[in-house]
Amino acid sequence: MFYGLASGHVDTGGLDVGHVLCDIETLNREAFDGKYEVSAVSFHAYAYLHEKYVLLPHGASMGENYGPLVVVREDGPADLTGLRVAVPGLLTSAFLALKLYNPALDTVVMPFDQIQEAVRRGDVAAGLLIHEGQLTYQDEGLRKIVDLGEWWAARTGGLPLPLGGNVIRRDLGPDMIAKVSRMLHASIKHALDNREQALEYALQFGRGLDRAKADRFVGMYVNNLTLGYTDASRRAVSLFLDEAHQKGIIPNKVAVEFAS
Repeated sequence: MFYGLASGHVDTGGLDVGHVLCDIETLNREAFDGKYEVSAVSFHAYAYLHEKYVLLPHGASMGENYGPLVVVREDGPADLTGLRVAVPGLLTSAFLALKLYNPALDTVVMPFDQIQEAVRRGDVAAGLLIHEGQLTYQDEGLRKIVDLGEWWAARTGGLPLPLGGNVIRRDLGPDMIAKVSRMLHASIKHALDNREQALEYALQFGRGLDRAKADRFVGMYVNNLTLGYTDASRRAVSLFLDEAHQKGIIPNKVAVEFAS
């Protein structure tokens, strides 16, 4: 998403832009303090941040009939009954989707990049995988119990599963928000228009993925839905948070709002 800016191909209009690389749960937590003017956050976290931040109209990662996976060892149980599931953070959208899928599940939090190994060793019976683990779990002798993106699409008539979005602090004011929004949109468009170069840049953050898997993973979560929300993807965000409120997972009903 930020290749256009990182490579210097997108004009910042005089703004000093710094890039911060963190896992999503760290960014979720830091957004409560408004640490960054612009941040990626989970849609689950946005439910608690919407008074401080507004969603940008681009930058989303959506699962189109795919998404976070719950996995067990190949020789593990056939379903999740009675199992404890390792999750990558209580503010992640993956965790929220899991609670919508089965509110009664017992969970334990651990860093997202340690979950596969914990399941493989038998430290936990099941794990909720985000990021590249969705493509590599079988290589480590793990078996899928449920794909939450498939589950969500089946019960919503094909809507994408909202995972992460980009937000901007409201206190920047409408003019600055619009300026930054145009800049970030240009960065995403530049990456999609120059996919091979952008992929080469992204590979340095790929945590061991080979080029073919990295190309597939990037295509799953940085695509035309990232460049701009559709009516269906906006509806999916509202439905995701509405259902979470109705089931008592988030305390307040959220009016989803996008910057211009």
